[in-house]
Amino acid sequence: MTTVLLLICSNIFMTVAWYGNLRFPEARLGTVIVSSWGIALIEYCFAIPANRIGYAHGFSGGQLKVIQEVITLVVFAGFAAVVLKEPLGLRHLGAFACLVGAAAFMFAGRG
Repeated sequence: MTTVLLLICSNIFMTVAWYGNLRFPEARLGTVIVSSWGIALIEYCFAIPANRIGYAHGFSGGQLKVIQEVITLVVFAGFAAVVLKEPLGLRHLGAFACLVGAAAFMFAGRG
């Protein structure tokens, strides 16, 4: 559970770093890049421990990546709807279903 919680925090910061600047189209590109790097540094402070802890507790690298991708889609969907005011539709649901399927394949037979 620690791995998942750290990955959620990591993805929130990464989503803000990558897409938060879209709310400020008037900002200079250099300022946006430096600001995003600062936010991404915080993201790394969550992502690296999450992956190390998860790997030490038996998750494979592939499983960690699939967990991260599922979390990324959920976090981004919320961000797109709340911050960017973009409506969610069937495409988002389909993408999420595909990732859940990928997660199922990665964890099938794990035991």
